[in-house]
Amino acid sequence: MQLSLELFVESPEKSLDFYRRVLGFEVQGSASTEYTMLKNGDAVVAINSRSALSTDHPLRIASGQRAGLGVEIVLKVADVEDAYRAAKESGWPVSDLALQPWGLRDFRLVDPDGYYVRVTGRKNES
Repeated sequence: MQLSLELFVESPEKSLDFYRRVLGFEVQGSASTEYTMLKNGDAVVAINSRSALSTDHPLRIASGQRAGLGVEIVLKVADVEDAYRAAKESGWPVSDLALQPWGLRDFRLVDPDGYYVRVTGRKNES
């Protein structure tokens, strides 16, 4: 089984920039304002325009509502320090890199539409 996420966003351009520049995803196929598939390793995220949803679609949110409420997107990476460095260098606001009680290191950030993302991995042994 594999998991792919489809995010319905206000501005596909901003989301594509975020997932590519901040988290290192690459466009699969061609980019479109309607639907673009992104991939980083085995992780697949599709960016869809929220405006493409019908007015009665269950994923449609009203103005002022926060997208992704109650969901945490967890991205497991081989080198969390490298991912953290790249995210910091992008200029996007990120939390500090922290060692968690369960033994993994992670940092957290929020995408342009309010989706909460945690990037996690083992502590590199140097």
